[in-house]
Amino acid sequence: MKRASLRLRASAGHTLLEFTIALALGLVVIAGALAAYRSQRQAFATAIDAARIQEAGVDALTLAGEQIQMAGFVGADDPERLAGPPIFGCAAGRPVGTSASLTCEALSNRSDGFAVRYRGDGESTWLAANGQVTDCLGQAVGPPASEVLNRFHAKSSGSTGEPELYCEGSGKAGTAQPLVEGVERMRVRYWLAGAAQAVDAAAVSRDQWDSVVAVDLCVLVRGAPFARRVRYVDCDGVPVAAVDGRARQAFWRHVALRNVLEARS
Repeated sequence: MKRASLRLRASAGHTLLEFTIALALGLVVIAGALAAYRSQRQAFATAIDAARIQEAGVDALTLAGEQIQMAGFVGADDPERLAGPPIFGCAAGRPVGTSASLTCEALSNRSDGFAVRYRGDGESTWLAANGQVTDCLGQAVGPPASEVLNRFHAKSSGSTGEPELYCEGSGKAGTAQPLVEGVERMRVRYWLAGAAQAVDAAAVSRDQWDSVVAVDLCVLVRGAPFARRVRYVDCDGVPVAAVDGRARQAFWRHVALRNVLEARS
């Protein structure tokens, strides 16, 4: 009886030790699996964020670039000149005021803004259901040969707090609508005819806007907040360390004012 009791106690001792070891190993495996899951989840979220930044940057350059290319367009059979220069820009501000006398309003984010002007028809715009030409937001402006004035700038949304690229079209003057979310800043430099380098809007006098033949456009796009250290190169080509954990990327495009170049050739 004593030997049987000793054997039972020894067996119980071994079982408890084995259980403890198995439990410890199981916890190690679970901890490793959770760490791998968190790592994969973070990598996936980062990849999605990078894709969104890329998409926003391409969309912003495409939308703004297409409008810049249209600046100065007038139909071949239209003898009337535009009411103002094909393009007008603001350094660290956005174009405001009437179509005939544009001025600049400062923006707190130091983002540049610009306005493009052209004559609308079935080629330069999508026609609305009623046959009228449209602006950058698809709003009806007027019958064919009406002048279209679209103004672009970047600022934070008053409702979401997220930065966005905005356009104000002449179809509803005074009301800007967001086009692309994530655009934190826009930087625009202008090439004057015969110039050796591009300049900021502040360096272009009012009578020189008719001489702009091309634009260097840059948009800085901001991603979602993560607990990470991020470095990026801004629109001025300066390396910057982000302090808010948000990834950023600058996108550049050189755009020629085709209609201005054709008129000069």
